[in-house]
Amino acid sequence: MIQLAAFDIAGTTVDDHGHVYRALEDAVRENGVDVRAEDLQTWMGADKIEAIRALLRLGGYAGVDAADVERTVAATFAHFRTILAERYAAEPPTPFPGVVEALAELRGRGIKVALTTGFSRDVAAPLLESIGWTVGEGPEHTLDALVTTSDVAAGRPAPYMIHRAMEKTGVLDVSAVLAAGDTVVDVQAARNAGAIAVGVLTGKLTREEFASQPGVVVLESVADVPALEVTRT
Repeated sequence: MIQLAAFDIAGTTVDDHGHVYRALEDAVRENGVDVRAEDLQTWMGADKIEAIRALLRLGGYAGVDAADVERTVAATFAHFRTILAERYAAEPPTPFPGVVEALAELRGRGIKVALTTGFSRDVAAPLLESIGWTVGEGPEHTLDALVTTSDVAAGRPAPYMIHRAMEKTGVLDVSAVLAAGDTVVDVQAARNAGAIAVGVLTGKLTREEFASQPGVVVLESVADVPALEVTRT
């Protein structure tokens, strides 16, 4: 039986209208770096500072002085946050259809629900506040835990955010954890954690692209998770 369901935020539970994707691309491109779509998608679910560092390196910063690179990474991340805040203000994120009901149903069954994200806490908390999602015990809250890259040593594909969600919710058995997301690093983190890996099609990846990742259950949406029957061997 599933004891904990851990979900990504943007592209998985929350429709952010693609603003994270485009803000990251625009912030990196403003350094004169070409960003290939496949590289951007590879790093989408990761910690955003790590994603920026990797995209700059892939774009030709490999030979630049390390201190200069880190200054550029910090400035690019700050610019990314500014772009994202402006776009969220112009077109606020909203939960995907059926997701609020799915989270409530899971919690009603006694399953803990956590969100994990490639955002730092100072980005994730206002986003959730804007859609009215709260963390706490009882049916008046939406979630049992929120884990961001601010809470762990490394973001995805490392398993640490999932394990931190287990710690926060008191779940001991990783085989009783389901972790879902819309990117490759989401499902890689789930596998690395030893959890049930679920890919959802509400982001940019197709069913065929998820199929390249071993052992992944593919669903149309997080709204379909309550109906999922999972058998672990």
